[in-house]
Amino acid sequence: MPDIILVTGGTGTTGRRVSAQLAARGLHYRTATRNPKAEHDIRFDWTDEASWAAALEGVASLYLVAPSGVSEPLPVMIPFMELAIRTGVKRFVLLSASSLEAGGPMMGAVHAWLRDHAPEWVVLRPTWFMQNFSEGQLLAPIREEGAIYTATESGRVGFIDAEDIAAVAVEALSQPEFASGDLILTGPAALSYDDVANTLSDILGKPVTHHHLSEADLAARHMAAGLPGAYATTLAAMDRKIAAGSEDRVTDAVLRIAGRPGRALSDFVTDNRPVWRASLETC
Repeated sequence: MPDIILVTGGTGTTGRRVSAQLAARGLHYRTATRNPKAEHDIRFDWTDEASWAAALEGVASLYLVAPSGVSEPLPVMIPFMELAIRTGVKRFVLLSASSLEAGGPMMGAVHAWLRDHAPEWVVLRPTWFMQNFSEGQLLAPIREEGAIYTATESGRVGFIDAEDIAAVAVEALSQPEFASGDLILTGPAALSYDDVANTLSDILGKPVTHHHLSEADLAARHMAAGLPGAYATTLAAMDRKIAAGSEDRVTDAVLRIAGRPGRALSDFVTDNRPVWRASLETC
């Protein structure tokens, strides 16, 4: 049996795109999900150890997405990662974040663990996703209110398309010579949320306004939307770091590794215009 690539978080923003790009290249993969439906799906649950062995059978490379809504995922992930090493997984590719250093909170702790224990490891550290506007937590207020709420002030972010993250992940998962290490992934330009609101307004033909909140007010907004308190507080604190310039950078990693430039926000909005326009027309 050929070596298999296992994709955890298989139905998530990056996971489903990684699986699609692996399929397009004819690579052998398996998509881990709590509710398998498609041909390549296999049942997997971070909290159910009985689901792990079958998911790992024949796996050589593993795309790791931390369990959602968990502010400190390392204790949940260690037993599975230890089993993966024992069963012969060689390459671990972790989705982390540009704001998280090795040994830091959340995926930063997983990053450090892989560095110290995995045979081969790559940590992808993308900045904030463009899909946050079209699929994630920012979609509803844009569609329903023509509004974006952050605590970033005028801080800039090199927003990245999840398709570009997936393209780098596929290279890291499939190329034997890919070197261990971490990669900061960004789009082609650093933009403020005011810039994003202006881009949306111009392309959609309807006003979208960026509302500047305090860190405390943003955390309260996240909790009102159903996020756990610790997770909501962590996300709000990341916005304050953006305000201080933590994400004001652009790297060439997508071009260098995927062999093509990352997608610009204006192109992303143009291509996804129907996602927002129907609701904005009623605002």
